[in-house]
Amino acid sequence: MDALNPSLQKPLNHLLVKPAGPDCNMSCQYCFYRRKKDFFPQTKIHRMDETVLERMIRELMEQGPKEVSISWQGGEPTLMGLAFFRKAIELEKRYGQGKIVANGLQTNGLLIDRDWTAFLQQYHFLVGLSLDGPDAIHDHYRRGEGGQVSACQVREAAGRLLDAGVAVNALCVVNDFSVRFPEEIYCFFKSLGLIYMQFIPCVEGDPGFRLPTVFSVPPLAYGAFLCRLFDLWIADFSDDRPTTSIRFFESLLFSYAGLSPPECTLLPECGTYLVIEHNGEVFSCDFFVAPEHRLGIIGERPLKDLLNSPKQQSFGHIKSRLPEECLLCRWLTFCRGGCLKDRFSGQDMTGLNYFCRAYKEFFPYADNRFKKLIADRRKKEQGLNLSVKTRAKKIGRNVPCPCGSGRKFKKCCALHSDGITNR
Repeated sequence: MDALNPSLQKPLNHLLVKPAGPDCNMSCQYCFYRRKKDFFPQTKIHRMDETVLERMIRELMEQGPKEVSISWQGGEPTLMGLAFFRKAIELEKRYGQGKIVANGLQTNGLLIDRDWTAFLQQYHFLVGLSLDGPDAIHDHYRRGEGGQVSACQVREAAGRLLDAGVAVNALCVVNDFSVRFPEEIYCFFKSLGLIYMQFIPCVEGDPGFRLPTVFSVPPLAYGAFLCRLFDLWIADFSDDRPTTSIRFFESLLFSYAGLSPPECTLLPECGTYLVIEHNGEVFSCDFFVAPEHRLGIIGERPLKDLLNSPKQQSFGHIKSRLPEECLLCRWLTFCRGGCLKDRFSGQDMTGLNYFCRAYKEFFPYADNRFKKLIADRRKKEQGLNLSVKTRAKKIGRNVPCPCGSGRKFKKCCALHSDGITNR
């Protein structure tokens, strides 16, 4: 057990769970997780059994605070079947002890039929639907093992979920091809009713992580993509409030308001959650499921102890070990060096972020408008004798979210503060 003062320990409030491990019913060329099959060679099919499921949920409920969340990811988690998730809900109720539990599901949408839709609606799942844009853009990389296209099926799943009132976020991977089409992608999502969007820049390294792969998005192109996307987002404001939600921009609004952003890549340190693989093994991060970042296995030590273990703390501290160029940069407060997985240069993830040039293109472009958004918001809040920071300290689940989306906190950043980022 770590010797930290209990009051300083990180709360066990979020798990990212891979119930089907790296298994998927698609074969997307850019997917970083499909290569994890080599890490679990014992079986060809990877599935979480009920013993691991029950231990995991029981520990989360016993050790977690009043409000906890689980992000079910993969691979493709719907390969587990509905019976598995019905069992998960049953266990959450059995061990919940009055806790509020938020469930999120990331899916490619191929198995989302009427039964799945009814289940997700009944239990208020937040669904992250992988969709890269219009058909030609989506199908460029997102195909089946035999090259089958998938855009039409995903669009149908989106419509089915939205018609049923399920909360859906569009998860768009920005790659070397899709980066050329920010306006087409943004307008396409709006046309489908997918007004909650998350854009994930794609970068993978060659085996030695010396050079990015061909499908990785070039940094300067990604910077231009962000600038154009920001213009589109701002243009759709109504009464000084966004009518569409772009997670990266809304997370930055938190930073500009002096609050802790909900996106983990913008935090000063990593290691705020745990990843649970199908076999019960526990890892530091979704992007670091590897032997050197294995923390333990369900049942050996309490999950809260693993979250606050010296090994997880050391992993979290790596992010603050930055090169001098970062420490002197005026944008460090906002980018925080970016995600560890994108630090290709240097050893031990202490070099410049691959997307450094993109951020240096974007932040000067958007800075004054971010500041104006916060200033305008504060003026309105002052009229009610309530500043953004004061509200944040007293934030409750039913108050408007500080990000300015217009939704209640429980329906906004409280639901997707961690985890739904995996491709």
